[in-house]
Amino acid sequence: MLAQLKLGESSVSDLAKPYNMSLPAVTKHIKVLEKAGLITKTKEAQWRPCKLKEDGLKEVSDWMEEYRVYWEASFDRLEVYLKSVTADKGSETERENKKSKKESSEKQWKKGRKNDRKK
Repeated sequence: MLAQLKLGESSVSDLAKPYNMSLPAVTKHIKVLEKAGLITKTKEAQWRPCKLKEDGLKEVSDWMEEYRVYWEASFDRLEVYLKSVTADKGSETERENKKSKKESSEKQWKKGRKNDRKK
């Protein structure tokens, strides 16, 4: 409905045409949009034209912008944290691999010494 109203003023029945909804249901939707400050509805005889409220979507956009900034900053911090955690795990894995190789070498050396003593 907002997209339709972006093109210009429309009556309730014109707004209802693209949807499989009764006029009372469309009227309820329009009341919600009106209450939210997104549209205005005037009265001209029997015709009730609706149009977008000029600053209505601006308020929504400004409100959403605050949250966008918040979430972008949160995701940036999360990215830094995840990089540090994966870098730490990478270092830890390298240390474990070196330790495992060293232990394996020591076991082979001890095994070789036992074999030498048996001979």
